[in-house]
Amino acid sequence: MTSRKFFCTFPQALIQEPIISHTLNADFGVVPNIRAASITDLTAMVVVEIEGDSGAIKKSIEYMQGRGVTVEELAEGQKHPLA
Repeated sequence: MTSRKFFCTFPQALIQEPIISHTLNADFGVVPNIRAASITDLTAMVVVEIEGDSGAIKKSIEYMQGRGVTVEELAEGQKHPLA
């Protein structure tokens, strides 16, 4: 199992959808762990650590990007913008 950390910015249209809390696990079999978040009516910024098979993590990231989420991987030890 692999674990990677990402900084995700969700557009307003997706804020109400349970993409991280439900879809990533249900559709891709990965375990998301929200490490930090800032959510307003206009945007959501979330730092999420995703654990699972490397291929499943890649597919889950591609899914979010395809939905319009901006996803940036955080390097080991790199501070996230919400720190």
